[in-house]
Amino acid sequence: MTTPATRTLMVGDKPCRRIRRYRLQSKGGTPHDFQAQLVRVGSRPGNDLVLEDAAVSRIHFEIHADEIGYRIRDLDSLNGTWVDGYRVVEAYLPSGCIVRAGGSELRFSVLEDEVDIPATSSDGYGPLVGSSIPMRELYAVIDRAAPTDVTVLIEGETGTGKELVARALHEQSSRAGGPFVVLDCGAVPASLLESEIFGHERGAFTGAHARRIGLLEEASRGTLFIDEVGELPIELQPKLLRALEQREIRRLGARDTLALDIRVVAATNRDLAVEVNRGAFREDLFYRLAVVQVTLPALRDRREDIVALTEHFVRKACKGDRKRAAQMLSGIDEENWNRLQAHPWPGNVRQLRNVIERTLALSDPQALAFELPGSETRLDATELGVDLDRPFSEQKAEVMARFEREYLEGQLARHGGNFSRAAAAAGLDRMYFKRLLKKYR
Repeated sequence: MTTPATRTLMVGDKPCRRIRRYRLQSKGGTPHDFQAQLVRVGSRPGNDLVLEDAAVSRIHFEIHADEIGYRIRDLDSLNGTWVDGYRVVEAYLPSGCIVRAGGSELRFSVLEDEVDIPATSSDGYGPLVGSSIPMRELYAVIDRAAPTDVTVLIEGETGTGKELVARALHEQSSRAGGPFVVLDCGAVPASLLESEIFGHERGAFTGAHARRIGLLEEASRGTLFIDEVGELPIELQPKLLRALEQREIRRLGARDTLALDIRVVAATNRDLAVEVNRGAFREDLFYRLAVVQVTLPALRDRREDIVALTEHFVRKACKGDRKRAAQMLSGIDEENWNRLQAHPWPGNVRQLRNVIERTLALSDPQALAFELPGSETRLDATELGVDLDRPFSEQKAEVMARFEREYLEGQLARHGGNFSRAAAAAGLDRMYFKRLLKKYR
């Protein structure tokens, strides 16, 4: 029988979460007590618990505490994770069970004492919107990390707003007056990525007709946001690690090095711990980036924020026209609010924003009717918006664009934000898939 790991209670007029501590202890060994929502166990330094066992993978398994219990998840380890003699991929742990990784056995025990999970009382933070418990806990982490130069790794599904978290970290730091530079590892062809990151001198390679300043150098005295860092080619990872460790770079074709004065924030929708065990991502770079880790909740896990997010996107679309925004919002009836809050939102906040913007553009402002992806629609002339006074080719292009957008975003959401798998499922080249999708973002 599992024991709930977290519970919700009211502090003043705000709900907060309290977490129950637990213990991992080998036979005759030192007890290790934890009160974090996420704990990772493996053989290499950097884990929350390090097991000196050659049969244990670098990052072997993790335990996540939630309102149901303590969920253990194997991270694609070589020898597997076992609970009371059964191999598991993911399971909830009963108190008193034995967890085995390699040749190491640990007794898992739930303790009696509880601690509060830090959270702010704010309903938003910089560009971030939402007053749900997961978001207020996120704001607390940002508030502590922002004033420092510590490197932060942001994890989360596609569309959850990872770049907004990076911007919040930048805007609340001492570097706010400096540049915020984005390096999108998934949008630049691998053959050009090294030059994009480090820059080059004239004549460094064929086609290098002039000196180019790389993004690392461009971010001097500011923040470099490395988006989709899991897409960084393995051959470039040690070069990036060296630059971050030594705080200096050398442009391609140059002899001299340049000092770096930057803060680094990285983001990924991949599970980098799994990628480390698969050999697709360098362990040392992972630990260098994951000094502080934050995980953005999916929209389905913070449905209470949907109303505030909808109001935010409507006001933003109305560009400061409060009267028009109020008119639009008053046109949303109870049925539509319920539909918005009940929808699974596989594309998260980005998908919600797109639905709202499309609805505002195509619906009667007096009675907004949200057309949600996957919902049943009548394909008659009224629904399709057929206008016999407009050219066939013009209207066909609009319908095809709508199909293209829904199809590509649906594939990406189905495959957890992984562009490579989504492109393969669609039968498209990965870079072509990204170029198509970029038209609608």
